[in-house]
Amino acid sequence: MSSDSTPAVRPGGTIGIIGGGQLGRMIALAAANYGLKAHIYAPDADSPAFDVAAARTIAAYDDAQALAAFADAVDVVTYEFENIPHETAAVLEEHAPVRPSARALFTTQDRLTEKTFVNGLGIATAPFRAVDTVADLEAALAALGRPAVLKTRRFGYDGKGQRTIRAGEDAADILAAFKGAPCILEGFVPFRREISVVAARGVDGAFAAFAPVANEHRNHILAVTQAPAPGLDPETTRAALEIAKAIAEALDYVGVLAVELFEVEGPAGRDRLVVNEIAPRVHNSGHWTIEGAQTSQFAQAVRAVCGWPLGGTAIPAGHRVEMHNLIGDEAETWATLLAEPGAALHLYGKGEARPGRKMGHVTRLIREG
Repeated sequence: MSSDSTPAVRPGGTIGIIGGGQLGRMIALAAANYGLKAHIYAPDADSPAFDVAAARTIAAYDDAQALAAFADAVDVVTYEFENIPHETAAVLEEHAPVRPSARALFTTQDRLTEKTFVNGLGIATAPFRAVDTVADLEAALAALGRPAVLKTRRFGYDGKGQRTIRAGEDAADILAAFKGAPCILEGFVPFRREISVVAARGVDGAFAAFAPVANEHRNHILAVTQAPAPGLDPETTRAALEIAKAIAEALDYVGVLAVELFEVEGPAGRDRLVVNEIAPRVHNSGHWTIEGAQTSQFAQAVRAVCGWPLGGTAIPAGHRVEMHNLIGDEAETWATLLAEPGAALHLYGKGEARPGRKMGHVTRLIREG
């Protein structure tokens, strides 16, 4: 059971959401279906979540006065992305319940802290070393070999803030491009594919997970998610769910989280799982749940942070689900997608379709056999 004993938020209450992107937008829409209001806090005046929220605060994430006023105006605070200052969550916790907690945020927003935490649970990750200097990087490469992946410890997503170092490349030149940001070097993992588990843990300690899914990336951006992951054997499925549960319980987590995993062929042909990253929030690889599961990840997040019972996670019997991101000008196919039987289109209300920008997604519920 969580240590948080705050009474449940009643229908008619207000959820405060830090961040105004598409994830915040979809949480707000799910909250409305439960008779709840959403108050969005974001620094950008054109944040797409503002369009579907009852209230908005436009202020910087380090504006302590604005944060306090925001938190005083809501019943519970959650967030749509983890790249906010730890101090922001600490200020919010002085005024309202914050779920997931500042501790969960702190643990998962730094790759070094996160991997150290996961290893401490006896769960495998890629081998890693902290890197702050050229000497650190050279020592790490000597220990881990090449290729290896150099990443910023914080603020990386969709392939940003990382670089693969291959044989013959100059380590000093590569590190210089990171402009002094604290880094981590990760040993290369020869994985077969990436899978992920989106799961929730409630205030009462209840745990519910969606089926593990297979993810296909293009240009480091998630392109396609298949649910459930095709060909994933029962033993590996069980192991993936157990990893997500162990992480959620160790963090005393309340809310929805995603655990990204590498599926690696182990000895005697047996698969094993290596944790890549944890996202302490709803996740792109869970968008399929809106049409493809009994409870969407966004509705589940609302239930969890409000102290409500968690919902069911089953995929409709006899079906599988595919979710395709609409990136950049792919969103211009909206009319064709609307005319396609069985295609469920979601557009995020973003004004400009830039290359690499997630503009929406389409989900297809596919009958098997």
